[in-house]
Amino acid sequence: MEASDLSEVLASVRRFVRDRVVPAETEIEETDAIPDGLRAQAADMGLFGFAIPEMYGGLGLTMSQEVRLVFELGYTTPAFRSMFGTNNGIAGHVLLEGADDAQKKAYLPKLASGEWTASFALTEEGAGSDPAGLATSARRDGDHWVINGAKRFITNAPVADVFMVFARTDASAQGGAGISAFMVERDAAGLRVGPKDAKMGQAGAWTADVYLDDVRVGPGALIGGEAGLGRGYATAMRCLAHGRIHIAALCVGLSERLVDESVAYAATRVQGGGPIGEHQLVQGLLADSATDLYAARALVKETAAAFDDGSDTRIGPSCAKYFASEAVGRIADRAVQIHGGAGYMRGVPVERFYRDARLFRIYEGTSQIQQLVIARQLVRGASSGS
Repeated sequence: MEASDLSEVLASVRRFVRDRVVPAETEIEETDAIPDGLRAQAADMGLFGFAIPEMYGGLGLTMSQEVRLVFELGYTTPAFRSMFGTNNGIAGHVLLEGADDAQKKAYLPKLASGEWTASFALTEEGAGSDPAGLATSARRDGDHWVINGAKRFITNAPVADVFMVFARTDASAQGGAGISAFMVERDAAGLRVGPKDAKMGQAGAWTADVYLDDVRVGPGALIGGEAGLGRGYATAMRCLAHGRIHIAALCVGLSERLVDESVAYAATRVQGGGPIGEHQLVQGLLADSATDLYAARALVKETAAAFDDGSDTRIGPSCAKYFASEAVGRIADRAVQIHGGAGYMRGVPVERFYRDARLFRIYEGTSQIQQLVIARQLVRGASSGS
């Protein structure tokens, strides 16, 4: 996308988020749902397909452009971005990374337009941080496949039209080998979605378990066709690398909102004869949060540029996700502290964001998994002399 066009998109999204979504945050929290009007407007603005190439109906943003957009989306409740984030992120990228041309042409336009909401069905009860240990299986039956298993904490599952399901197609293979990806539509016989999960935060972003009992799909459901057989794990890892930068950018957006809330409160809350923002200890909290925000934003931008040019698609995404998700947690904690007792009360934005932010250190790979990815890549590079 040209720079001028991107500027228009960013300005439009910024206005929409701050004028329409921010005022709806209390309603979203209380109803645990995104208003239909906001969903329709998001689809009209192309937000369901901002990372999908233009040839498939999307906006075709690069990673560097995408993070700038997500900075704006992150300024409000994370549930808003979650509504269409999976279409652009880990679910949509299963098709972008692994599908054949026919599958891309048939299905990506449905994701980009918002006609379909997609879910990324990888996590299981015994395979979270280590997805290579998944137990869901897919066996051949003639030219069809029969899938059995259960997935856990699947984002958008209660409303998803299609699921990107990862299953073991070679029982004799070890680890990530022998895992393939399938596209399973919601109305497939034997597919059942459990009740919505009751979560700590991020009301309006729904997750649920997904059960697959003898789900029979045709050969066209195998992502990439026969060429994609056994390549599902590698596809998932590439999707997660993109997703980690995306989540890091989301953390930056929320960090900016938290800093703004903190500064506004510190400038207007009077205690001891003057605004609390004049107190040096409060100033220290503000300075630390601003520094975390600046550092996270710079890291995400640099990581996105390296991802675009292919120079770093492993360490950078993990570093960005690790730092930005930990930073937003620190910033949220300071925001509550600056607000004092008011920050502990329901109905105050920083209290809600404190709960919302906690999830960022868990999904798309926990902070501890990011540490392992970073360290192992560093050691591997040193061992190979690169």
